[in-house]
Amino acid sequence: MARNLYITAMEPQSGKSVIAMGVMELLSTRVQRLGFFRPIVPSSTEADPEIELIRGRYQLAFSYEEMHALSEAEAIAMPSYDELRVRVVEAYKELEQRCEFIVCEGTDFVGAAPALDFGRNADLANELGCPVLVVVKGGVPEETIASVKAARSALEYKRCSIFGVVVNRVPPEVTDVVRQRLADLDGEPVYVLPERPELAYPTVADVAAHLGAEILFDPRETLHREVRDVCVAAMSVEHFLDELVEGTLVIVPADRPDILVTSIASTVSAAIPTVSGVVLTGEVALGQTAARLLQDAPFPILNVPQPTYVAATAVNSVRPHIRPENERLVATALGVFESAVDTRELERRIAIERPDRVTPIMFEYELIERAKSHHRHIVLPEGDDDRVLRAAEILLRRGVVDLTILGVPNEVRARAAALGVDVAGAVIVDPITSPMRLDFAEQYFELRKHKGATEEGSLDTMANPNYFGTMLVHTGALDGMVSGASHTTGETIRPAFEIVKAREGVLVVSSVFLMCLADRVLVYGDCAVNPTPNPEQLADIAISSAETAATFGIDPRIAMLSYSTGTSGKGENVDAVREATEIVRTRRPDLKIEGPIQYDAAVDAGVAELKLPESEVAGQATVFIFPNLDTGNVAYKAVQRSAHAVAVGPVLQGLRRPVNDLSRGCLVPDIVNTVAITAIQAQA
Repeated sequence: MARNLYITAMEPQSGKSVIAMGVMELLSTRVQRLGFFRPIVPSSTEADPEIELIRGRYQLAFSYEEMHALSEAEAIAMPSYDELRVRVVEAYKELEQRCEFIVCEGTDFVGAAPALDFGRNADLANELGCPVLVVVKGGVPEETIASVKAARSALEYKRCSIFGVVVNRVPPEVTDVVRQRLADLDGEPVYVLPERPELAYPTVADVAAHLGAEILFDPRETLHREVRDVCVAAMSVEHFLDELVEGTLVIVPADRPDILVTSIASTVSAAIPTVSGVVLTGEVALGQTAARLLQDAPFPILNVPQPTYVAATAVNSVRPHIRPENERLVATALGVFESAVDTRELERRIAIERPDRVTPIMFEYELIERAKSHHRHIVLPEGDDDRVLRAAEILLRRGVVDLTILGVPNEVRARAAALGVDVAGAVIVDPITSPMRLDFAEQYFELRKHKGATEEGSLDTMANPNYFGTMLVHTGALDGMVSGASHTTGETIRPAFEIVKAREGVLVVSSVFLMCLADRVLVYGDCAVNPTPNPEQLADIAISSAETAATFGIDPRIAMLSYSTGTSGKGENVDAVREATEIVRTRRPDLKIEGPIQYDAAVDAGVAELKLPESEVAGQATVFIFPNLDTGNVAYKAVQRSAHAVAVGPVLQGLRRPVNDLSRGCLVPDIVNTVAITAIQAQA
């Protein structure tokens, strides 16, 4: 029998979708077969954005139709209220058979008075046997207290099982007061979430969908930009500039090239607020010159046939939606939820046990949660890379780490504004003009003069962002560094080898990739640093890799890979792996290790039963140590591409302080994960 939770709201615009996503984020790391269900969706012709968000983000293996019962129009047309409830229960029961836990999200107050809609949701929660988590829209303290009491009374009157109350969208200036006042109330827990303006702004994508607009240009996928204001540009350029604020959506006829040029100028001039996008209106065709100019605009250009005033009126009725591809908005929503809700306490109350196997979704969630648990300060040397700036915004919005970004401050801020990215929470440092540069140069000279370093050359070296960033970590000013989005592996890790160096007791600095497969996370080492390790080095890599696995919540069971399993083969290479295995057993008798072993015997229980039936590693290995760099690099790339695995890394291990390298082909989520990994290493 599936366990469940019903999330409903007392009134429209309470932000229950943020609460639903926060609960799903928590449960996705604990429940193998997690479901999401909406009894009634607003439309029968358009996909419900809440379902699409949850399906997309949490990769639920259910069709859209399976995740709801009927549309609002179908509900209204039902012959009786009892038949509506029967229809909802039937649809829910179909889904329940395939789930261990189901999160239900209530209706959206479409065509119904709030009291009637709230009552209907309470009835449906009872029919489905769900405890209710009710969302109340916050306000001034007195009104909020009254709303919480009213919500509880209404649910008690309906004989609902109350799980708790979430007071959402509380004005930040009264959040602490509201939280203190509510703490004095008896009854189920009350969680208080502050208002975040970013969640109330629609995006350009929301506007495009609402207007049915043609997207003429979308450079670098900028439809995620927030629309913070709307300006109908029917005035002169001078007065148009007076109307602009940061994040303005400009609505203008296509025959106003002066306004279009000024809008583009807003993204390159710090003196002019940056527009979020442009909507071209009317039947007038865009001129060829203007079209060529707009091709290079760093914001989206939409086109609608409606007259300007009609389009402007329609834009004002756009409702914001969180879309799974909008990582910055997802990060904001989860950041608000996780900063205000004790997820550990919530987890205990839901009584979900952690599964033995770590899935990729669980792994990523744990990365973020562990990084947030004890804040660390990470430096990103590549402030000129768009992906780094986008990742920095997500990390800041979610409250994962504190950040320092290296680059010329005005240039970094201007680039972020042009991208529609907010990095105001980061410290921006220019290595060339920093007062720390001279001190770092002196320290570097002392460290490297035996290698021929000069004082003048050391000062030049500290102008290099990777060296400057590494010195920030080496001195303890910051906790870790992540680079490599636009630098080679050598350019990233050479400063670490020269300055930070290996921990005491570590023979060799090495690396692992965290391989996120469909149903598990494995550790591959060393696939990036050491070309031909000898047996002592191979053993050292195995021990470091096991420690890294344990750091990230993976039970280390080490497979020392070879072309032979057990005693079946002989040869110099097999003997080296066998010797390395014995060294590990001597140095760390507490570790579970098998070697030499072939890959199939390490992962396949059936093969393991034939080849090594008594082994506690064979068939269930989690840490795979390759005999050399050739083998490891080929293997991880083959698995990554053929099995559609996500390869996180290389994660450097054995350094005194954490420095990690990115692939130059990395995506924004890769950077986010690597920064979280670096923060966790710094904690350890």
